[in-house]
Amino acid sequence: MQFRTQIPISKSNHPIGYESKVVSLGSCFAVNIGEKFQYFKFQNTFNPFGILFHPLAIEKFIDFTLSGKEFGASDVFFHNEQWHCFDAHSEISHPEQGALLENLNQITQSTNNQITEATHLIITLGTAWIYRKIDSGAIVANCHKIPQQQFTKELLSSKSIKESLARIIEKVNATNPNCKIIFTVSPVRHIKDGFVENQWSKSNFITAVHETILQFRENAVYFPSYEIMMDELRDYRFYAEDMLHPNQIAINYIWERFSEAYISAESQAVMTEIDSIQKSLLHRPFNVESEQHQQFLSKLRQKIDAILQHYPQVKF
Repeated sequence: MQFRTQIPISKSNHPIGYESKVVSLGSCFAVNIGEKFQYFKFQNTFNPFGILFHPLAIEKFIDFTLSGKEFGASDVFFHNEQWHCFDAHSEISHPEQGALLENLNQITQSTNNQITEATHLIITLGTAWIYRKIDSGAIVANCHKIPQQQFTKELLSSKSIKESLARIIEKVNATNPNCKIIFTVSPVRHIKDGFVENQWSKSNFITAVHETILQFRENAVYFPSYEIMMDELRDYRFYAEDMLHPNQIAINYIWERFSEAYISAESQAVMTEIDSIQKSLLHRPFNVESEQHQQFLSKLRQKIDAILQHYPQVKF
């Protein structure tokens, strides 16, 4: 008897390899995926502006980077002893206005190069619930703990999401026609919006993404991270203590499914070797001067040199 299901995922016609350049944007699950790429030493950038939960924030960030926007004093504000930008996550915030503006401009400039050169762009959609500033009507990426009465809360329709995703694809491919875009819906449960409201949000995403892919089938695909969490890992033991975020076991499993479909067979073999090196680098000897440890270091150096001979861009 079969006691579980497994979602079929087609292998990519444009797999990711160590020569690829990957940019990951979106919710906190984009960070989980980005950290996996980082661990396995791929050429990877993730969430330069911090976590961006909804597609309009991701679209605006991409527009900033590709248009060469220069941030100025009107783009930031002071609150709770920090300078913030409504278009970036609070991890970018800074006690000094000048330092924040410098960081914002440096990030957009460097990300322009990364998107222009990217072979793959991974976009993870977190929630379709958005906040709009009442005084300006502007949709924000992050409220920065400003009192909620200064915002209205809205749910993006599947139509508006689809239009935003289409603009993202068009903007990226106008600059970088060879870039392949992988969409996924975050498996993180945004229960602060409400249980039913979270499902409503995810449903709008799923409808919009699939309709977008039908329109741009040559440039975009869908990876079912949300569906893997909901169907293959349908048990609370795969959640962290908050019962909202996937735990490390779930993240590892979803990454494994992603790797099987989107990473080349040759690169998967390299990943196995790099994983061995990474674990060896964490080794703490009892005696650093011992002959046994020196032999261990020599073998480790040989492994690293073998990787660098074929992949000089890898940095340990």
